[in-house]
Amino acid sequence: MASRPTVSVQSKSSTSLSYPAVLHAPIRLDVVQQVHKSIAKNKRQAYAVSVKAGHQTSAESWGTGRAVARIPRVGGGGTHRSGQAAFGNMCRGGRMFAPTKIWRKWHVKVNQNQRRFAVVSALAASALPALVLARGHRIEEIAEVPLVIANNAEGFTKTKEAVALLKALHAYNDVVKVSNSRKLRAGKGKLRNRRHRQRRGPLVVYNEDNGIVKAFRNLPGVELAQVTRLNLLQLAPGGHLGRFVIWTEGAFSRLDEVFGTTEKVSLLKKDYLLPSAKITNSDITRVINSDEIQSVVRPAGPRVQKRPWTQHKNPLVNTGVLFRLNPYAKTARRQELLGQERLKKKGKKKVKGTSAGEIFKKTLLAP
Repeated sequence: MASRPTVSVQSKSSTSLSYPAVLHAPIRLDVVQQVHKSIAKNKRQAYAVSVKAGHQTSAESWGTGRAVARIPRVGGGGTHRSGQAAFGNMCRGGRMFAPTKIWRKWHVKVNQNQRRFAVVSALAASALPALVLARGHRIEEIAEVPLVIANNAEGFTKTKEAVALLKALHAYNDVVKVSNSRKLRAGKGKLRNRRHRQRRGPLVVYNEDNGIVKAFRNLPGVELAQVTRLNLLQLAPGGHLGRFVIWTEGAFSRLDEVFGTTEKVSLLKKDYLLPSAKITNSDITRVINSDEIQSVVRPAGPRVQKRPWTQHKNPLVNTGVLFRLNPYAKTARRQELLGQERLKKKGKKKVKGTSAGEIFKKTLLAP
């Protein structure tokens, strides 16, 4: 579906928009996953154990000569604690080995061109229905992918208007899926302001916020983004391609302006051209087996041969190759066959020979 020249706008009046070049960009899953992993680290908050942990005691080593280890020991008397080892990471109540510090390297810098490559790959993947379905979005009943709606949706201010629009587009099933997936989080996160977890729903991309953010923001799983500020964490959550994106007409028409084409630079990104695919036909097997390629390809052969274009044959099976590698093998084989002939004439039992020897017997005994 990504090869169509136009995309229909889902509204009362039948209009269409030209297909932007960014949706034809090469899809690089490896780039998306690497960039997503690095960018996601930039939201982390520093954590560390207390610098005083395990050291809040007046322990001293007893030294040598008392038949105990030289680890520091708690002083005093009258309790179980007196005489216990302290401070060490092997001790009860001691510090951990290599305590964590807040000056760890938390953030990762990602090259600008890599970030842009990942974003355009995620956008191109969002235009393929197979990838959107594979990610789990319920888009079986929508008209087409990518889904473009009229500009009047940017003026919605009520959630009931947004719900009515999604139901008319048959896209509300994806919101219901998110609502049904809401579960309690496992682990300590329940105590840390993230008590529930749920799936991701549609991503609504707009051009101007005339109330659309207020209308859609309360729907479960629905996220919004401005077309000039598209984020990989929203386009490919978890590093998985195929986010269901709903475009407004104004946002969809600006994609060529924002990202440019393979020949025309972007108006908003300095000197930026879309990455071009290395090959236009992804069926590598068909390309390799085509008559044009096979007519000029040499057969593979071992490096040790003087003529690398000759086909490799096993000298242990093929006598021609064996005699070429070891000229004396022909003489030795001929002597073996002559000896067998002499034994045969004397009436004695024939010595076991190989099948290859029988096959080449006549040629080798020839003068």
